[in-house]
Amino acid sequence: MINFLRITGKDTMNTNDRSQLLTEQRNPNSTDIDKKSTLEILDIINAEDAKVFAAVYKERENIAKAVDLIVDVFMNNKGRLFYIGSGTSGRLGILDASECPPTFSTDPNMITGIIAGGEKAVFQSVEGAEDFPENGARDIQQREVNHRDIVVGISTGGTTPYVTGALFEAKKRNAKTVFICCNPEIMPSFDIDVIIRPIVGQEVITGSTRMKAGTATKLVLNMLTTTAMIKIGKVYENLMVDLKAMNAKLTDRAERIIMTCTGIGREDAKKLLQAAFGNVKAAIVMQKLGIDFSEAKKRLDANNGFVRAVLKE
Repeated sequence: MINFLRITGKDTMNTNDRSQLLTEQRNPNSTDIDKKSTLEILDIINAEDAKVFAAVYKERENIAKAVDLIVDVFMNNKGRLFYIGSGTSGRLGILDASECPPTFSTDPNMITGIIAGGEKAVFQSVEGAEDFPENGARDIQQREVNHRDIVVGISTGGTTPYVTGALFEAKKRNAKTVFICCNPEIMPSFDIDVIIRPIVGQEVITGSTRMKAGTATKLVLNMLTTTAMIKIGKVYENLMVDLKAMNAKLTDRAERIIMTCTGIGREDAKKLLQAAFGNVKAAIVMQKLGIDFSEAKKRLDANNGFVRAVLKE
């Protein structure tokens, strides 16, 4: 059996004994939390949560490296991004992946979240699903991950066999790999392209990594996809110009984006959006350059979808 993990100063680690891990230690600031008033409990939680942002900030260089890998996969490889995790980590990956199509008009297969135990595990715990590395490897195999893709393994404690098994399989298939972990001691025993390690410390409730570690993970995932989307032309200025107007809220936003970028009124924006077949980028280019939809689409395609490049700003 392959030993997928090692702990600092040791060749391997026993994943049945996690007592040495920081995320499993007791937080001295919350040892008497069960004696506190409601407001005092909230104050303790809030004070601990405030530490998360600094922990993520310290990892910005590694986050930037991961973003650059993702951008390369999207732009040059025409590949896919996979998040893989169990429990809270898996759910956070699914959440981030599912928000990208409506926000940035990405293909649903471009960014995918995978959770140990499958779809059922999104809504309720599937006991033992995370304990077998071969399950993670199988999920990577089933999606035919290859050298064009990137796999981001999320394991706040860093010891989840499902995640390390998935990353090992992805590496065997020459995919790029990223590991997100909130423990300083854990190192995979095989090469990972980028490790992102926001050290948030002990949890308010000992071992409950859905709290600070989960918050840190959500911040990191936000940064990965948002920055990657900006870098591949899905954003103009700070506007989500590639959104899909799939409901009343997003249609309103699309019209307001067109109004903001072009200076026209609401009714004209409605007509322009219709003329552009719901394509906000094309609508902006049409209005600013005085061209029709076909020409706007042609110029956008020639510039990889970058509005600023088409407008030569």
